[in-house]
Amino acid sequence: MFEINRIIDTDSYKASHFLQYPPKTEFVHSYLESRGSERVWKHTVFFGLQYLLKRYFLENFTQTMVEEAREVITAHGLPFNYAGWTSLIKKHGGKMPLRVRAVAEGSVVPLRNVMMTVENTDAEFYWLTSWFETQLMRIWYPCTVATQSWHIKRDVYKFLQETADDADAEIGFKVHDFGSRGVSSQETAAIGGAAHLARFMGTGTMSALLIHREFYNSQMAGFSIPAAEHSTITSWGRENEAEAYRNMLKQFAKPNSLVAVVSDSWNIYEAVEKIWGEQLKQEVIDSGATIVIRPDSGEPIEVVSKVVHILGEKFGTETNSKGYKVLKNVRIIQGDGVNEQSIHQILEKLKSQGFSASNIAFGIGGALLQKIDRDTLKFAYKCSAIVADGKLIEVYKQPITDSGKNSKKGRLDLIKVEKGEYQTVKLDSADQRKAENSQMRTVYENGEMLIDDNLDEIRNRTK
Repeated sequence: MFEINRIIDTDSYKASHFLQYPPKTEFVHSYLESRGSERVWKHTVFFGLQYLLKRYFLENFTQTMVEEAREVITAHGLPFNYAGWTSLIKKHGGKMPLRVRAVAEGSVVPLRNVMMTVENTDAEFYWLTSWFETQLMRIWYPCTVATQSWHIKRDVYKFLQETADDADAEIGFKVHDFGSRGVSSQETAAIGGAAHLARFMGTGTMSALLIHREFYNSQMAGFSIPAAEHSTITSWGRENEAEAYRNMLKQFAKPNSLVAVVSDSWNIYEAVEKIWGEQLKQEVIDSGATIVIRPDSGEPIEVVSKVVHILGEKFGTETNSKGYKVLKNVRIIQGDGVNEQSIHQILEKLKSQGFSASNIAFGIGGALLQKIDRDTLKFAYKCSAIVADGKLIEVYKQPITDSGKNSKKGRLDLIKVEKGEYQTVKLDSADQRKAENSQMRTVYENGEMLIDDNLDEIRNRTK
């Protein structure tokens, strides 16, 4: 399998930076933060560092990698620190003399606070801290997916609390990851899908299960149910639409089971009213299963509103303890046009019509794993201090053209202060010493992982 040389996995200009620091530089301290949000979000969920470190920073670098990197980078038109990399192989056996401190994965951190710091542990290799910015910055992706899922979950949970009998029992399976086919690579699907599973338990992205199995000590992180796609319905022909649905009942509808059937291949309203609500109604009831009808086209709010009313008329409803209607025998899953805003609007519409949020789940694809970027949460990795000739020098930038890009200075830490609020402080400062404990942990040092979290711990932190 093709593997990128991890030395070369950096931005081109990084190769020349070892010649650019002040004379006698010994240590470089950098930090990661979210500088704000393009949305209304006020917090970031930290997730994905354990994967990045285990996957890319535990295997020793080799002289073979150094030789290839020299060939590629010099041909590319840049200087290459051949002596430095060769010394690293000889002196440290290819292990990275870096220290990575970070908040615990699953932590929900207010924007504009430090979440991770990186510094070299051997003065000879001060240039490594910046070299690996490119790889470590990619944590923006799982953090942003996890953050989006966290905000969606809070919103859905609010509707469940208002309209359902047992919000805690339902919330884990209310939003499913449908995004695998819409991203640029298998690894993207796996990482993004794993981030979603830090908040929910429903997924169609099986590669995400392997991330949690391999890197987060969870044998089975998410679950799914039998479900139809259009080809398994339309291949029966329109004249046999009812038989296609009946086959789903025959194959999968067992007592207390869930079966999802896409039903908009031709006419969603006719399918719900005439086929599910009349021809197959008794078979649905007799099966003891819950049939989950999936509309997959049209304007989501309008379609869900019509479908839930038809199903209510045909199958009947019960009124729960909150005074909201719950469908008998059937549910809905909306998987088209789903995003943070449409989920809220659909649930608001159902509530206004007297229907519980128990009646619906959501599948979210491109909006979950693809319609985000590094600027969604304005992630930045910046140098904030160096040690040169034995003296600590605080480093920062303050561009007059954009105050939003101001950076922090000093060796940084994150603490909790009164009322549970977070505060970024300087290491060894009076503020930091007064704190009972830092929120940052040393996760990685000199090529070794010092923390090995499991998914259950991470999920508990995001609560």
